[in-house]
Amino acid sequence: MIGRTRLAGMRACPSCGAENPDEARFCMACASPLTEPAPGREVRKSVTVVFCDVTGSTALGELLDPETLRRVMARYFDTMRIAIERHGGTVEKFIGDAVMSVFGIPNVHEDDALRAVRAAVEMRDGLGDLNKELERDRGVTLASRIGVNTGEVVAGDPAGGQTLVTGDAVNTAARLEQAAAPGEILIGEETFQLTRDAVRAEPVDPIPAKGKQEPIPAYRLEDVSAGAAGHQRRLDAPIVGRDRELMLLRHALERVTTDRSCHLFTVLGTAGVGKTRLAEEFAAQVDAEATVLRGRCLAYGDGITFWPVVEIVGQAAGLSILDAPDVARGKLISVIGPGERS
Repeated sequence: MIGRTRLAGMRACPSCGAENPDEARFCMACASPLTEPAPGREVRKSVTVVFCDVTGSTALGELLDPETLRRVMARYFDTMRIAIERHGGTVEKFIGDAVMSVFGIPNVHEDDALRAVRAAVEMRDGLGDLNKELERDRGVTLASRIGVNTGEVVAGDPAGGQTLVTGDAVNTAARLEQAAAPGEILIGEETFQLTRDAVRAEPVDPIPAKGKQEPIPAYRLEDVSAGAAGHQRRLDAPIVGRDRELMLLRHALERVTTDRSCHLFTVLGTAGVGKTRLAEEFAAQVDAEATVLRGRCLAYGDGITFWPVVEIVGQAAGLSILDAPDVARGKLISVIGPGERS
């Protein structure tokens, strides 16, 4: 794991990270005041921990030259790190041939558990791709086992770069990893409950663990559905107290229909106030008289800038991921018309 080396007699700017002499009162790069660092503080958070370990590494060390083994393990660590960081996780440490990562530090997301299981599946699949290269170039392959668990931990101050986490959730994740078979991903009960609507998993026998009074409930993770929410919202109860907001949306639709022009309606509110519920209720009410198309802004990923547009256009044209390019082009032309192509 690569980190920044701090020079003696230098301190980092809290705004831009540039190194400055200790006697400087303002940052020499961005002119921000250089205040004295506040003492570190511990924080309590609910996070998801992922442990990944290589099985059979001792036998691998007997087959390969130490320098070759180092290159192989470096490729392995890099593959795991890329998968973890792509989904917003933090690699806390490499322990021998094991990787420990945390989702929820330094930044907490409402879908950290789902990000963690997506990362775990990508780590497993990424190792499969790496093994094709290793077998071709070195004549060896790697096998890993992964444990994922969610729970409360105590962590160092993330603002100061101290992300070391401690707690039972960490120990349980390690026990799940140790109990997994090569190529297997085991997830804990809380992780499963937070992701159950997006994962395909089956329960396994509870895992006896040293130091635990009761065996650990666990699930074998097979796959994660692309684009699915970890916990589907239940919207079958009647909506209450939103008549005025629904009326405003209805008036906006009537104006669009009458003027034949676009209208942007933004719904703002704090988390949990019912923005999604309001939008779903309105869409259900007008479904019989209007075509409802939906687009989402993804929280993370590559190439997501125009993702809402991609989803809306795809729904309007009835596109499928199985469509050949010519078929997809024909569907798009049928929607926009042949005279409007650029």
